[in-house]
Amino acid sequence: MVEKQTPDNDITKRTSAYASRIINLYRHIQRDSVGRILGKQLLRSGTSVGANVHEAQGAQSRADFIAKMQIAYKEILETAYWLHLLVEAKIVPQKKLSDLQDETDQLIKILSSILITSKKNRH
Repeated sequence: MVEKQTPDNDITKRTSAYASRIINLYRHIQRDSVGRILGKQLLRSGTSVGANVHEAQGAQSRADFIAKMQIAYKEILETAYWLHLLVEAKIVPQKKLSDLQDETDQLIKILSSILITSKKNRH
């Protein structure tokens, strides 16, 4: 049914760590009034990635797994947008977000790959 991740490529652990980084960033940007507003959006989408990846691990079917991973993929794309906006609005300097943006890009690629493989192996 659902393929489990290997220990060295555990997407559940990686997305949990990612959520922690998003939470810390959210706490930091609370000092700015616009940051508070954008931060709430960032917090919702950034922590939702891991929640959906975790939920997918208990999927009852391949279709359920794919549906949960598609939600995680949409959420990581939204998170990338909010991170970009924080830089563009000069709320957070690019230099401070580059590592988090890099991790976001990597997670986009990983989740995309998981979805492609899962859909190909659906039948």
